[in-house]
Parts: sequence; C-alpha cells; structure tokens
Amino acid sequence: MGKHIPVETIVWTERGLVILDQRLLPIEEKYLLLATVSEICAAIRLLAVRGAPAIGVAAAYGVVTAYRENNDEHNVRESISLLRKTRPTAVNLFHALDVMERCLDTAFTSSDTERVLLERARAIQEEDIQVCRELARYGAGLLTDGDTVLTHCNAGGLATSGYGTALGVIYAAMDEGKTINVYVDETRPLLQGGRLTSWELARNGVKVTVICDSMAAEVLRQGRIDYVIVGADRIAANGDTANKIGTYGLSVLAREHSVPFYVAAPLTSFDFTLKTGGEIPIEERDPGEIYRVYGLSQAPEGVSFYNPAFDVTPAGNISAIISEKGIARPPFADALARWNR
Repeated sequence: MGKHIPVETIVWTERGLVILDQRLLPIEEKYLLLATVSEICAAIRLLAVRGAPAIGVAAAYGVVTAYRENNDEHNVRESISLLRKTRPTAVNLFHALDVMERCLDTAFTSSDTERVLLERARAIQEEDIQVCRELARYGAGLLTDGDTVLTHCNAGGLATSGYGTALGVIYAAMDEGKTINVYVDETRPLLQGGRLTSWELARNGVKVTVICDSMAAEVLRQGRIDYVIVGADRIAANGDTANKIGTYGLSVLAREHSVPFYVAAPLTSFDFTLKTGGEIPIEERDPGEIYRVYGLSQAPEGVSFYNPAFDVTPAGNISAIISEKGIARPPFADALARWNR
C-alpha cells in the first residue's frame, strides 16, 4: 500500500465553489462550478456533494456565495435559511451555518465583508481536515496489521474535505504501515459503498471486496470480518447514532456475531441537545431512488415505496465511538458529556 491520496471534494476558487460530482462516480470524474446559492442548494439536495462534514463545508461556502450574489445582509440571512432546508438529518450542515451566521455581525461591520466570510468558511474546511486526521489517528490504534474491516456507505474523503472519518481510520492505519483489507456494502438504493467507497479505496491501493447489503450476515457468519467501522450523520447525547439506512441492521448483525462495531465521527456530528436517537429527524427521499436504477424500472407501476435515507443505531450496539477527542466506550453519556465541555 502507498500513502493516502487525498480527494479534492470541495475547492473554493475565484469563480465560485467547485465540487466533484459524486452522482457520476466511478464512471466519470467531473467537477461542477457552483456560482449561486440555488446551485449549491441543489447540489446538496441531489447528492452531487454528500456526506455530513462535506455538506457542512459546502453550506459555509454557500454563505460566501450569497454575499457575492447580493451583498445585502438580509439576502445573506435568507440564503442561510434556504441552505438549512436542503437536508434535515446531518447536523454538520446546521453547525456550519450557525458558525457562519454568528460571523455576520463582524463581517458586515468590516471594510471587507467577503474576506471575513471567506476566511471563516475556509477555517471550517481546514478544521474538518484536521479533526478527521486526529480522529483517524485514534482509530488506527484499534486496528492491527492484516485486519479486515466491513464498512457501509461512504465515510471517506468524498464525504469530508478530503480525508474521511471511517475510511480515515483505514488511511491512518495504512500510513502506520499496516495492511488493512476492506469489505464494502454496496449500500442501496444509491450504491454509495459500491460506487464511491470502492473507488476511493482502490485508488489508494486498498484491497476492496464489494458485497450486496444482504450478504453482510453471511460474511460475518463466516468470520471474515474483524471490525465494522461506519461514519455518522448525527449522534445524540447518549450515543445513539444516525447513519445511512442499513447501518442499524449491520450493527445487529455485528453484535450477533461478536464483531466490534465502531462509529467514527467529528464533534460537529454530535447533537448534544438531543437526549436519544429517537429525536433525530430522519430524511425521507424520493422513491424514484429505489424503483429507477440507471433509468430502468425495478418494480411494476402502482406499488408503494418507502425510502428513509437514514436509520438510528442504538448506543447499546456500538462498541466504541471515535472522535478527535479520543475513543469513548459504553456507557457513552458521561464520556460524550466530557467531550462537550
């Protein structure tokens, strides 16, 4: 294995925000220029940019874009409201917008408002990169040379500013000279595991095996997996964790087969205002994501579909939570409260 190759997920340029369009991977690597708030909102809603930390960073640059479009403070605040409505579950989005909104008073009393806003957005992005590396360093200590990890969805550079959370742990272990093998759930309905995680890991020289979501139980039963590591979109104060739909089922399987189940996430993914995962809002998406795959219908006309984008893994199914503050083990409430100080 070589050194980790960063992914340029989000790049600010003089022309505006540039993102790698994740809807097209792995077939095509295409970058989009987003020069308006409406374009950034659409990119977040339609998953051109996705992953809890990444959409927070994109939204922060959305505030800068709003000022560029119309430098009236009321317009900027209206744009922040629009950005808040793009996706409901990942708390990083709201954290980043809260930070940018608190910056407005200082920015609008400055002689260079755009510079102040841009510096703050860049700081959010740099912080994301740094904390991902810190949490990855803690998580790498849990892995030994030759381990095999199972992961779900994509919690790598594509979901962040370029390093990753769950995949960041694997990259950090690689940098320590460890060989880590990875099984990847394809992650229906949009295949973020099969399309995105396998693309990321393969370009970094990691041995990747893609499986259908329904195969995870058999793979665990066969003893092929040493650890399950996933990311998170929102973590409640007691450790209950919302992540891509299918994560809860995977946690049940891991527990049944005595395989440690780890969650890796920055503190910006924690929502200490929520006591339990039952309070986490769960996004329900267009059913077309289920019944149309590459333009082909997967079910007869007239049947109903249910498409929640996330589920909640109870804290009792989680062996450890990894953040830039270290590693917390159950019961989580006290340790997470210390992280919140």
